[in-house]
Amino acid sequence: MKKKFAIVIAGCGVYDGAEIHEVVMSMQAVLKHGGEYQLFAPDVKQHHVVNHLTGAEMPETRNVLVEAARIARGKIKPLSALNTDEFDALILPGGFGVAKNLSNFAFAGAECIVNAELEQAVLSMVKLKKPIGALCISPAIIAGILPGAMVTIGKDSSDSQAIEKMGAKHTATGHGEVIIDSNYKLATTPCYMLDATILQIAQGADNVVKALLELM
Repeated sequence: MKKKFAIVIAGCGVYDGAEIHEVVMSMQAVLKHGGEYQLFAPDVKQHHVVNHLTGAEMPETRNVLVEAARIARGKIKPLSALNTDEFDALILPGGFGVAKNLSNFAFAGAECIVNAELEQAVLSMVKLKKPIGALCISPAIIAGILPGAMVTIGKDSSDSQAIEKMGAKHTATGHGEVIIDSNYKLATTPCYMLDATILQIAQGADNVVKALLELM
């Protein structure tokens, strides 16, 4: 039977939503290793909308679930519908939306508040002893949920300091490296927290999926 992965994303676009390459490469890695996936996103308003050509904030509002549906080609469900009993693993790709829409880490750092539906999903997976993968900045959100978690976001000193202030343990890593926390069955990798090519993103996502399969 195929292993089922729930992939939670934070919109569409690196500056105000999900990092598209990390989402797509996570999807590809799941299929490559014989699994299947379902995408989820919270049905909430985006923190703000960014023009990805200029970097300027735009005077409009968008919905995280509606934007995330662009990546999912419409095949996506609200995060509130995620039943962890039905999945073998959870994956959180990165992008600024993780720190703006799934939490307020971008503004509050170590004092951040995580989206309640995401927090519930993560805690439920831990309770069921099912593995969780987190890419890019997503491990910082995990640090805000799981006390003492062992994670990596690469080599960013300011964010890693915030992570350790939350009580987690951060390990500096390079491209494709994965840090495993066997206690929480957690696998994390830096992806675009480092200057990366799409091939290196694919490597990171692939290594996380392989780690999750080994943790099952």
